[in-house]
Amino acid sequence: MSDSKPQPTDASVNGPRETTPIDAIAEKWVETLTELNPAIGTWIGSPGAHSGYADYSPEGHAGVIDATRSVLAHLEAATVIDDVDLVTKTEMVSTLRLDLDSDAASLWMRDLNNLASPAQDIRGVLDLMPTASSDDWSVIADRLRNIPAAIDGYIATLRHGIDQSVVPAQRQVAEVITQAKQISASGGFFDDFIAGARSLTGGDSTLDSALTNGASEAAKSYQKLEEFLRTELAPRATPQDAFGRDLYALESRGFLGAEIDLDETYEWGIEELARMTREQEAIAREILPGATVAEAIEHLDSDPSRTLHGTKALRQWMQNLSDEAVDALAGTHFDIAEPMRALECMIAPTHDGIIYYTGPSDDFSRPGRMWWSVPESVTEFTTWREATTVYHEGVPGHHLQIAQAVYNRDQLNTYRRQLAGTSGHAEGWALYAERFMSELGFLDDPADRFGMLDGQRMRAARVVLDIGVHLGKPKLDGTGVWDWDYALEFLTNNVTLDPANVRFEVNRYFGWPGQAPSYKVGQRIWEELRDECKAREGASFDLKSFHRRALNVGGVGLDTLRTALLAPYEQH
Repeated sequence: MSDSKPQPTDASVNGPRETTPIDAIAEKWVETLTELNPAIGTWIGSPGAHSGYADYSPEGHAGVIDATRSVLAHLEAATVIDDVDLVTKTEMVSTLRLDLDSDAASLWMRDLNNLASPAQDIRGVLDLMPTASSDDWSVIADRLRNIPAAIDGYIATLRHGIDQSVVPAQRQVAEVITQAKQISASGGFFDDFIAGARSLTGGDSTLDSALTNGASEAAKSYQKLEEFLRTELAPRATPQDAFGRDLYALESRGFLGAEIDLDETYEWGIEELARMTREQEAIAREILPGATVAEAIEHLDSDPSRTLHGTKALRQWMQNLSDEAVDALAGTHFDIAEPMRALECMIAPTHDGIIYYTGPSDDFSRPGRMWWSVPESVTEFTTWREATTVYHEGVPGHHLQIAQAVYNRDQLNTYRRQLAGTSGHAEGWALYAERFMSELGFLDDPADRFGMLDGQRMRAARVVLDIGVHLGKPKLDGTGVWDWDYALEFLTNNVTLDPANVRFEVNRYFGWPGQAPSYKVGQRIWEELRDECKAREGASFDLKSFHRRALNVGGVGLDTLRTALLAPYEQH
């Protein structure tokens, strides 16, 4: 290997690239996807008023698959011009082939779970729509009117699955029935949502009527979904929760963008969980001499200096901590361009308890946002648990990673900036970022470090649970194979969530296989890549340079990231 340091992959130091034929294919694919699913246009903030929905019917799915085969053929025939092209082609081909494999496995016919399926996505896109003017609300009124057709298409697909004996698990159907009831209830989400328009419509009775009627029809469509699930799908749904090894391997590959040894990863997860537990137990004794983890938690939860009252205080605390992180890290450990420094902390309009991030629009007119969906009964929040969450969702976590890709438009086409990537890449980086902030001293308060380890322990536990359940592994106590009751007990013993949230999480793992382990497995791969680059560069290794090089690649699968980061060494 030469003594010279590898040049940054996809870095912007050489100025704007000329658009290549592969870039053109990628840009056209973004346009096609947006036409097929206008919600993507909302998600990435592309120009235009996006009020439609995908065709969720079997015919709509067939159209997506035809388009996928077409673009894949064009891409495979295209010539790579430079290293950026190589990453784009590698990633797109991998993703498109995976989409075809998932189609062949009929996963689309059983796409229903408690967190990330069309049942949630159809409503969820409304959270991202602009609401600052009456024109914005006119677009929303149009989208509300389009919800019934989207729900009808989705029902048609699930009904087709019934005909083909490809159905989701009974447990997931029951969860979505409950969600649909909540969403469609009088005074529920849709009524609350349009209430925000009253001060902006300026007494426009036509728009007010359109919003009221649209909200009513949208609520009725969710009532229709609930009735279909209860009367048609629930009686035919499978009692089997586990997906089995073959489907699980396919799902895992999709969430990681990498193929892993599932059995080795399961054993590693057991070891990692034990390590996280020992580390957390040690800090518990540091917080309160002789304390167990449970006793340390009780001590911290009763500390008024670590308690916030109300969502207004929660949002302001999140915003202050986020702003402090941006100010401290910009120019020292990371390059954070001015447009990326705006990160809004938000209280979500839903109440399911999750915390999530949505990226900036392509022109940064809509900033990156950190959302907290607070359950209606929760009014107090403990800061020791959540300092690390702010770093996970914000800077240097999701926001830095995703906004950096958006900002790197001189090098990356729209597909690479906005659509490419996997959960393992994004969530793995976010866990890597949490650990990095601890290493930098931002979690030196034992309570904050204890909170970080609380989350890391949960992520390790669900590697074990998720693989254990879906591959039918023996229980750790040797009394049979993983099942619901054992999974619930196992997670309860390894997290500090309230019982309702523990049940929600276990349901999530049962219905969305492969996604939950992608966090901790992704972190593992990120750390392995950093260590390999450090080993190859030796004393010349610079961590800030590594971060810049890695983030400038944009969202990709982890196998593609490995190729992009290690290829320069192979050339020397």
